[in-house]
Amino acid sequence: MREASPELPTWPTVPACYGWLSLDARGRWRLKGERVEHGGLCAFLNANYASDEEGNWLVHNGPQRVFVALETAPLVLRLLPDDVLLTHDGRHAQPTPPVLIDENGCVSLQTDLGPAAIDDRDLALLLAELTHEDGRSVDDAALLKLVQGQSAV
Repeated sequence: MREASPELPTWPTVPACYGWLSLDARGRWRLKGERVEHGGLCAFLNANYASDEEGNWLVHNGPQRVFVALETAPLVLRLLPDDVLLTHDGRHAQPTPPVLIDENGCVSLQTDLGPAAIDDRDLALLLAELTHEDGRSVDDAALLKLVQGQSAV
């Protein structure tokens, strides 16, 4: 997990910023609800995105802390060939069991970088690859139990 940089100065005259920046379920940045399209701004947000000691996710804008509203999870993952998981900000993530699926079909899991959700465009691919911890394939009945909170894979 990337943590907020301790060497940045804290200036009491620079207020924290809330309600401006959000991350949607597909890992796209939004500023006041509008999708951020500028490549340079997206790169800046990705490079300065971190969690603080209290588990809040934010972007450092110089000494200012811009807290991020999360639609699903702090990290949004894409599934690449060979079972590689890539975060919305371009880092490789290593998953740890269990995988959780909610009643809306959102897949969440813990990674070495922090809590994450799978981008919905990759759900079919992920579900086809899911196995139990002992390596057995996950069938439809097991998926239904997972969604109902009766088991985990």
